[in-house]
Amino acid sequence: MKQYWSQNGFRQQPFEGLPQFNDPPGPIPTNLGCDPTLPPPNDCTIDANSPTVEMYHLMTMCEENTSPSWNESHVIWNLTNPVSPTAMLDGFVWSAAHDARNLQKTQTIYDTDGLRSMGYYTGDDLNYYYFLASNFATSDAWFSPVMTRTDPNREYMIAATSQGHVYPLQNEPLLTAKTIFEALQDAGITWKIYVHPDSTGCVTAQCLYKYSYIQNFVYGQTVLNDFPQNIVSTDQFITDATNGTLPQVAWIEPASSVGLDEHPADDDNALCCSVEAGANYVSSLINAVMTGPSWKDSAFILTFDEFGGFYDHIAPVRTVSPDGIKPMDFKPDDVCSVVTGPTCDFTYTGYRVPLMVVSPFSQKNYVSHTTADSTAMLRFVEKRFGLDPLTARDAAQMDMTEFFDFVNEPWKVPPAKVPTQNTAGQCYLDHLP
Repeated sequence: MKQYWSQNGFRQQPFEGLPQFNDPPGPIPTNLGCDPTLPPPNDCTIDANSPTVEMYHLMTMCEENTSPSWNESHVIWNLTNPVSPTAMLDGFVWSAAHDARNLQKTQTIYDTDGLRSMGYYTGDDLNYYYFLASNFATSDAWFSPVMTRTDPNREYMIAATSQGHVYPLQNEPLLTAKTIFEALQDAGITWKIYVHPDSTGCVTAQCLYKYSYIQNFVYGQTVLNDFPQNIVSTDQFITDATNGTLPQVAWIEPASSVGLDEHPADDDNALCCSVEAGANYVSSLINAVMTGPSWKDSAFILTFDEFGGFYDHIAPVRTVSPDGIKPMDFKPDDVCSVVTGPTCDFTYTGYRVPLMVVSPFSQKNYVSHTTADSTAMLRFVEKRFGLDPLTARDAAQMDMTEFFDFVNEPWKVPPAKVPTQNTAGQCYLDHLP
């Protein structure tokens, strides 16, 4: 961010970004890599032969998967002692390499040394996002709710708890926790869940429901049966924004089914999910609000559910357990299944994720340094509409009002020249960078 600010005339201010882009620049972050004398099928070995792997600019807009799952997140925290109270942040490369070398047994994986985990994108690659984060409001202390993969974090974003789950639900009962949609419905507040259609293009509530994380909750069945009109397509979001008919609370699910969620490739040698294509899709949603009648009284909050396993130099932080429920679905060989430690409960956040708060009321070029996780979005909605917190986790968050100036309306007139997201970047998996 600081490099982008310098290049584009934004004022310099404190920002906990990558140290090599500070003024003066700090050291480039590193992790130790796999011993090159022990290539696959050996597991990644960190020893005296291990090279130093520096952060680098990714040139491909697509990359092979790194994992944010429970084990990986804890190994990343401390490679040699994942249950230690001390975060070393030295396991990024090993974790990505370990996963790749295991996956290579059944599918084609190119980066078996985990180098992709140290990659980053610049303002030239993601020019739309950098523009939003610099002109509007962002945070350098915004974390995912829990140190694991997508599903539990999405559950926290809907209900401020995963009720003890660190993995996606398999054959377990649906979650009984109260969701924000139930709270809104009970209070008479209008709401909708917007979902991108799958490749078949179907837009019925029954079809879209399969791609919404409300399906993980008992209340999801109530939504599908009693309020099917509240599960609609993202095309409808653009129509509602254009016509000024958005509900009081709109929730937009990731466009995962069509590869527009910026997720690394999960399948065998499959080119997928360009970060530029994903950002371009997001721009169609935000621009519809920015240029429509809904702009005057809206706030678009853009964030990600988890960090994906890519390097950061800031560790997860202490927080509060939402409901006192302990992790319940560890596998026998999981980190924390035998030996426990302070990060083995729901009393730590996950890793940092991006945040952009786009609104006529957003403070200009504002960076929050207040530690929060994404259940703060729930607290913001609760504050706005006078709702009770769902759990102790969202109750402990800031209400996000610091991002706004409701008196002066800094962006009453939106920016005159919003950039078109670049989409010309290369997309490949078979080599680095």
